[in-house]
Amino acid sequence: RSRSAQQQQQQQQQEQQYKQARPAASSPPAAMSSSLQENVIEPIQKFARDSFLFVNKCTKPDKKEFLAVARATSAGFLIMGFIGFFVKLVHIPINNILLG
Repeated sequence: RSRSAQQQQQQQQQEQQYKQARPAASSPPAAMSSSLQENVIEPIQKFARDSFLFVNKCTKPDKKEFLAVARATSAGFLIMGFIGFFVKLVHIPINNILLG
């Protein structure tokens, strides 16, 4: 199987395990209004569930992927450094002409 198919199957298994392990939500007390349930509790539960699934879906990059990201980051730093250097290089004479 391809890696993405394995990841999809693994994610589905994790979702099923999460649903099975999660206890059934108890009904809110009579004093708690349904709007509180809808506006506060449900979004927090959804966020927690989505966060749990996201963290389980994340994988550690392999060496090839890590090197690609490191190269791209290094290239970005170099390019931004050269841009800053040349802007400063042009700015100094212009500043001296205007103020000198």
